[in-house]
Amino acid sequence: MTIKLYTLCGANSKQTFSPHAWKSVLALHHKGLEFEEMPVPFTAIPNIENGVSKTVPVIKDGSRVVADSFLIASYLEETYPDRPSLFGGPGGEAAARFVESWTNVTLHGALRSIILGNVHDCLAPEDQAYFRQSRETRMGKTLEEVAATREQDIKSFSSHLAPLRLMLKSQPFIGGNTPLFGDHIVFGALQWARIVSTVRLFEDNDPVEAWFERGLDLYGGAGRSVPAAA
Repeated sequence: MTIKLYTLCGANSKQTFSPHAWKSVLALHHKGLEFEEMPVPFTAIPNIENGVSKTVPVIKDGSRVVADSFLIASYLEETYPDRPSLFGGPGGEAAARFVESWTNVTLHGALRSIILGNVHDCLAPEDQAYFRQSRETRMGKTLEEVAATREQDIKSFSSHLAPLRLMLKSQPFIGGNTPLFGDHIVFGALQWARIVSTVRLFEDNDPVEAWFERGLDLYGGAGRSVPAAA
């Protein structure tokens, strides 16, 4: 039975941009599993599988429903051990937890002022209203106030990539010679920006950009299936 993967889309159902859902897209490709992507807008998330989660991604594999990108990766690893490993062992899974925390705090935090306005603009009107209210309540600021530091944050974003840039001097992927789930985690953050915004985040000749391009080419170019913002 084909796995169902619920992801997040804008007004254009083909514009699937959630950084967390992209982790699961690549994880399923990594495992070589067949899946059907089911894009939904923000306001339709409560209807997914009888309201199982307030966020995406969510997968349905037979009778099993799993929400949260890391829990999905762990489920796939446990359920399909004969397929290529997402973690390379327990130590790799523990290390991926650190990569996820660093990505959520550092990269997502830095991208917030840069692309939240772009996310809002790609949504349908009813989703724009939800997005504005929920994010402004969460952050205690209007979207416009969040964006006030946008230009400064664009200039400083490259500095947040320094640990990854340094690591890439000795290996082509976070996973070593081949990608693991840690690569998919960081890829999701940069893919989020690529799909909703035309902002340039990389330095000239940046090894991180070369790594990201390799990520876009993985699994038959799955990352390129959604075009960059124009």
